[in-house]
Order: sequence, then structure tokens, then C-alpha cells
Amino acid sequence: MSIVTEAILEKLNSLIVVVNSDGKVEYVSPSVKRLLGYEPEQMMGEGWWNLTRHTEFERESVKALMNNFLQQDSLQEAVPYERLLKTASGGERWILWNTSKGPSNSLVGIGHDITERKNAEEKLLEKNKELTQFNKDVTDSLQYACRIQEAILPDVQKIKNVFKDAFVLYLPKDVVSGDYYFFFQKNKKIIIAAVDCTGHGVPGALMSVIANSILKEVIVKKGIEEPSEILYALDEELFSALNKQNTAVVANDGMDVSLGVFDFESNTITYSGAFRPMLLVRNKEVIEFEGNRYPIGMYGDIKKEFVSKQIQLLEDDTFYFFTDGYCDQFGGEQKKKFNRKRFKELLLSAQSMEMEEQESFLQYALLNWRQNEPQVDDVLVMGIKI
Repeated sequence: MSIVTEAILEKLNSLIVVVNSDGKVEYVSPSVKRLLGYEPEQMMGEGWWNLTRHTEFERESVKALMNNFLQQDSLQEAVPYERLLKTASGGERWILWNTSKGPSNSLVGIGHDITERKNAEEKLLEKNKELTQFNKDVTDSLQYACRIQEAILPDVQKIKNVFKDAFVLYLPKDVVSGDYYFFFQKNKKIIIAAVDCTGHGVPGALMSVIANSILKEVIVKKGIEEPSEILYALDEELFSALNKQNTAVVANDGMDVSLGVFDFESNTITYSGAFRPMLLVRNKEVIEFEGNRYPIGMYGDIKKEFVSKQIQLLEDDTFYFFTDGYCDQFGGEQKKKFNRKRFKELLLSAQSMEMEEQESFLQYALLNWRQNEPQVDDVLVMGIKI
């Protein structure tokens, strides 16, 4: 070869290797010195196989592949393949080979150095493994948090046992939920609450744990039974819990609550709400009891007013306590919110059903409404029949 050709071959970021019909290497381009650290003369004959492979198995495998190529009349469909080669200094380089037939049944292999690409792929693969493991750890933690949250939720069967019939439709947007329901029985009085905490997912779930704690503090330990007084106490307890540091920054986390106290001695329900209503279906009519327009926990500098409303119970009265997730779900042909009007109509249409059937019906209607739209919020609907 000419001096010019040799100079060009030496500077290539590729290797050229020629194997004769006997399977011996008869030419290696000068670039082997720069890429692998060997002199071309060292590569002749068996040198190429012996020096660039780590083990005898590797040597025999690649030689068998070359012999297979030599026995073929044409290599038009030969697929490029990658090989890891050992350098003279003990390092490694990845080479992508394209092999074709040369004169006198020889083989011409052209190898491109793809070490940087392979290193990048390995780093990406390692990063993907780390992300996969991280995702698994997070998912496992969320599943564990879900079990903890389920443990603090009241047993639905206990609610069903004290009423004529009941259901709880509870659909977290994520694994854990910011919606929470409460049940407590003391003699002839039963306290029911549907609570919508700020946020959903993990932040909402943590707030629901706080909600459970302060509800028990106010209702169980302090024994407060008047709904409006319960809300005042909840507001004070939550504001104090979220602002322990006495800093100038006031936490704007809170919760909306729909709360009813059933008294089977007086045969009444007394209701009070913080931004959440209660619905009563009676004699084929939906009656809405609006909550007061103040949340629990936020707006600590505003004087709030919570009012209780007492209703005489009639047989077959059906009460619904719910958060805003159901009505706020987008869907339908125009991708609009389900809204409270449709929700009332849906409840009215389900009155001939048993409460368990109503639960399934409400879930089906919600899924049918949203179709491929994502769930926008946690969903909680509690139905109670007298």
C-alpha cells in the first residue's frame, strides 16, 4: 500500500481485518495501534485471535463464526455484530463489525469503534435499573401506606349494622387518598362524617391521618356531640396542629367536612357542614342541606360560623354524605364536569335499588361518564338508609 493509504488507514476510527481462506489473519489496518495498542505485525496469523480475546472460549467462538462465513458463497445477508476486544494495556473496546467476502474467498471485516456509545448505553441501563428500583420502592411504600390508611378507616360493615342499609363508595385517585370517612357510635347516637382533605395522594393521605386523629380527639375523647360545636373544635385543633412552629407563615391546609349526628332516641339527625352539603332523598325528592362556607383549618384570621340543622327522621329516608370528587369528574361528550345536578338526578334514579346495588350503579355511572378521561380527584360517597 502507498504511504498516503497507510496514513489514512492509521487515522481511521475503524479497523480493517482480512482473513484468508485458511482462517488466518493476513492483514490488519495500522489503526489497530491507536485503537487497541497492538502493532499490526502482532496481529498476523493467530495473533489477532489470541491477543484480542480474554478466554479460549471466546477465541474458538469467533473462529468458528469466521469459518462459517468462509464456507458461504455470499455474505449479502450478513448481520452486523458487536464484539468486546481486549487492548494491549488490559482495557476493552467495543467494535461493531460488518463482514463481507473478499478476493480468493477471503473475508474482509470492517470494525467501527462504538465504545463510547456502549458505555453510554450501559450507564443508561444502570440508570434505568436504579429508576426501576426506586419506582418499586416508592410503590411498595405507597402500598404499605395504603394498608395503614385502610386500617384507620371505619369498618363499613359496622356502619351497615346500625342502619337499615348503607354503602361506602371509596375510590382514591392514587394509591392513597385525601378523602376520609368517620363513624362513631355512643349509645343511641351515631356520628357520621365525610371529610375531603387538602390535596390527594401522599399529601392528602397524611392530612387524612391528621383528620382521623383530631376527629377522635374532639368526638371520642372530649365527647362533643353537637355538629356545629364539633366543627368549631375541629377547626381549632387542626389550625393548632398545622401551625405549631409559631412562625409568620400560616399553613393553608385544611379540610371540608359533611357531618351528621343521628339520634335514635329523638329520631332525628342534626347536620352541620364545612363547605360540604348533605343530601336527603325523601318521597322521590332530593333535598339539599348546604354546608357553611368555611373550611376547617384555613382562614384562621376570619371568624367562622358553623350552624347545626335538625331534621326529623322518617322511614326510608336516604342520606348521602360525599366529597367533591364525583361531581368534579370530567367526561361525557363535551368533557365537562359531572356536576351536582346530574349527581342528584342519578341518586334519584337509583332509589328503587338496594344500597349495595346503588354503590355499584354509582361506580358504573362514573366510569361510563369519564371513559378515557383520567380520574381528577379522590371519590367518596356514603349512602345511609333509615
